[in-house]
Parts: sequence; structure tokens; C-alpha cells
Amino acid sequence: MIGRYDSKRIYPAVPGHRINNNIRVENVRLVGEEGGPILISTKEALAMAEKRDLDLVEISKDQNPPVVKIIDYSKYKFELVKKSKESKKKQKVIHVKEIKFRPSIDKHDYTHKVNHARLFLEKGNKVKFTLLFRGREIMHKELGYKLLKDIERDLRDIIQVEKSPSMEGRNITMIVAPISSSKVKK
Repeated sequence: MIGRYDSKRIYPAVPGHRINNNIRVENVRLVGEEGGPILISTKEALAMAEKRDLDLVEISKDQNPPVVKIIDYSKYKFELVKKSKESKKKQKVIHVKEIKFRPSIDKHDYTHKVNHARLFLEKGNKVKFTLLFRGREIMHKELGYKLLKDIERDLRDIIQVEKSPSMEGRNITMIVAPISSSKVKK
């Protein structure tokens, strides 16, 4: 049981924090007590923690002597896990969706793929447009660049171009991202 102090038991080493008997230095700097940080022997700090039925936790081992605090370690770990879950909840994952074209695409197929790209962008994802050339189609690169410029023109109200059209082997690629809400308001 990590939450309560037991002087006979040596707790297993926990990554990032040493607690109670795992702190093996002669003196420590105790914070959180009245009067600010105090320099005290580790045995005295352990005795204080045992008297309060709490744990002695090393907060910063980079200092000399290490900084420790008397706290309920299980509650401290619970708070850290709670904070990390909360921060994960708030972050947004952005995916890169890829849409592939050929230079001889039909008008209906073109509008269908552009509408799909619009949906991806409205959900906050980035879109990578790839124009594939086969055989002798590579002779007409200008048609590919024109097609990607048309896409850029059709989606100009909701996109910002991250990577302008460029040739990569037999393909031309362009990456676009949705315009952030702050830029839309301006």
C-alpha cells in the first residue's frame, strides 16, 4: 500500500519519483512546511512523514540536496493521472487524408472528390492531393498543375496551402489545411 507510510517496507522504485526509504541521500531540502524550504536529514524527514501517516516524496533530484515533500503519494499519483487524461481530452488529432486524381478526370468525378475534400477540411483534417501520371501522360505535366490550381481555386474559401504543387517522381502532390477559425473571423 503506497498511500500510507510503512517504515519496514521499501517501496518498489517508481519511474520519476523516489519515495520513503528509496531516498538514499544524507540530507534533503523539505518544502511545503511552514517557513519555506528547510535543510534536514533524511531520517528526520522520514520520521516527520511517519508521524503524519504520509509519504516522503522526492520532487526534484536535480538539486543538491534533492527537494522532497511530505504528501499522500497515492493521492498525488491520482492527481497526475487525472491531469494527463484531462490534457489528452482537450488535444485535437489532425489526420492527413489523401485524395488521388488522374489528369484525365471527368467533371463529375472531379466535383465528387472536391466535395469529399471539403468534408475532410470541415472536420479539421489536412488533405493531400496526389495527381498520378501513367505512361505518356507525364508529357503533359501542365494539365496536372492546372488541375491542382483548379482545386485550389474551388476550395480557396476554406483552405490554406501548406505545400504548393510539386513533382515527386511520376506524381504531383499538394497538401492543404483548413483555415483556422481565427483567420476566418478576420
